[in-house]
Amino acid sequence: MSRILRLFVLMMVLASCGGGNYSAPRNLDNACSILSQRPKYARAFRATERRWGVPMHVQMATIYQESKFIGNARTPYRYVLGVIPMGRVSSAYGYSQALDGTWAEYQRDTRSYGARRDNIYDASDFMGWYMNNSRDRNGIALNNAKHQYLAYHEGQTGYKRGTYKRKSWLVRISNEVDSRAKMYQAQLRSCSRF
Repeated sequence: MSRILRLFVLMMVLASCGGGNYSAPRNLDNACSILSQRPKYARAFRATERRWGVPMHVQMATIYQESKFIGNARTPYRYVLGVIPMGRVSSAYGYSQALDGTWAEYQRDTRSYGARRDNIYDASDFMGWYMNNSRDRNGIALNNAKHQYLAYHEGQTGYKRGTYKRKSWLVRISNEVDSRAKMYQAQLRSCSRF
């Protein structure tokens, strides 16, 4: 085989390995279905539960709200005059929709400098780290999906100040996260494998 042909074949093989499956699983209303479609999610959530104590159902409900389980999710663009793109609404990215600054803090604190927001293991570990900070700084139980989500959305200081109390839409969404967490918890009890 000629050298150029070998190089071409190697480049095609490498190109086929690139990227990742960032699409959402089907049937996001069924925790068992999600985990059976994506077994690595189950491994990641269990690892985070062991390391940080955050229950799987709380992690799953938060990821559902933040990214609908889409690994490379981004915030929408802002437009000037309705047509000129001026950058994204925020730097939130990945499964956990972590902001650049908070992600960098997580990487420093956990010495996980190679962690990526579009990797389910790293994203769920980030959530475990963040929710433990919410427990330590604001006294929020790790299984309290509603208030963990409020602190996740508003930040530790914003939660402590009660900024969410002036945002009825956010309180409504946190109630939805809580309901989804309870639904996932009940479903996970019935899953034979998880």
